[in-house]
Amino acid sequence: MRRYTFLLLTAFLLFILVVAGSAYFAGAGHEGKMRPLREIVVYTTLPAEHAAILNNAYEASHNVRINFVPLSSGDVLKKLQSQAEAGEGGAAAMVLADKDTLAKASAAGYLTPYLSEAGDQVPESFRQSDGYWVGVWYDPVVFCMNRDYLLTLPRVPDTWKELAAQPKMRVGITDFLAADASANLFMSMLAQFGDTATYDIWRQIHPKVVQYARYLSNPVRQAGMGEVDVAVAVESEAIRYMQGGYPLKIVYPADGTAAMVTGTGIVYKAKPADATTAKEFADWLLSDEAQQALQKQDFYFVPTNPGTLAYKSFAGKNMILFDQPVNFTDQQRHDFLDKWVKEVRFK
Repeated sequence: MRRYTFLLLTAFLLFILVVAGSAYFAGAGHEGKMRPLREIVVYTTLPAEHAAILNNAYEASHNVRINFVPLSSGDVLKKLQSQAEAGEGGAAAMVLADKDTLAKASAAGYLTPYLSEAGDQVPESFRQSDGYWVGVWYDPVVFCMNRDYLLTLPRVPDTWKELAAQPKMRVGITDFLAADASANLFMSMLAQFGDTATYDIWRQIHPKVVQYARYLSNPVRQAGMGEVDVAVAVESEAIRYMQGGYPLKIVYPADGTAAMVTGTGIVYKAKPADATTAKEFADWLLSDEAQQALQKQDFYFVPTNPGTLAYKSFAGKNMILFDQPVNFTDQQRHDFLDKWVKEVRFK
């Protein structure tokens, strides 16, 4: 009898150990899922909403937290300068920013080259030849037209000169002084067409402008509501409103257009382990997974990687983009905008 009692006690103790061990490992596994294995710091010029979407998606799929630090272009460059002048192992591992910021950071020696199979698929027009930065997506400016207005036209204007010459047309556009994408359009046209032709185009368009908006979304909303006939706007906003059921049609300028390019760069003097993690994140940004995360939240950008399904799904992926570099100094940019304000905007 005592022998059976001993066996029962032993079996009970083993059962308790098995249950306790299972609970421990289950808890450890759950804790591992909830706590990121790594964290890196990324300076960005993206809106905070876009950064949050990307971080949440990447953390969920890769167990890595991306601590985005939203900054202006000028502040990004100042932070990178401080890190470059300091010792090894700086705070930031990567920059996710507009092309202009990345180009300045590269020229100043604040980035380190990184080449990968994913980045190598990106066309040369969207990356620095030595790998100091690589574009991940871009947002072109398009003619977003009200469908009812299109039915009244014998011919759809599809160049900047034709748009400027179109009679009895109501136009919506974001003020060149209010948004980077709008200012980039103006500067890109100056580089592509020259200042005489560019000012002539906008002198013709100006009397037809119903309102110079402060936000990129407003001209598209106006076109969708029939308050204007044509919105000169970024494609991402046009697609967002079209997905919402607004009667709009995108027309891609046949003589070319400007685009805001967003890209990545690995920061000089980043901690080696952080740099490795940043490179993996940079490759992920070139994937369908990153685009799907943005599109689920109604943000539609054109991927630079032609190998993705997201790229192949865009109707305007073969659009013509301006090919002249915008190499104006800050003073030249100021003077061009000042002339536009005096001779066009408020004349």
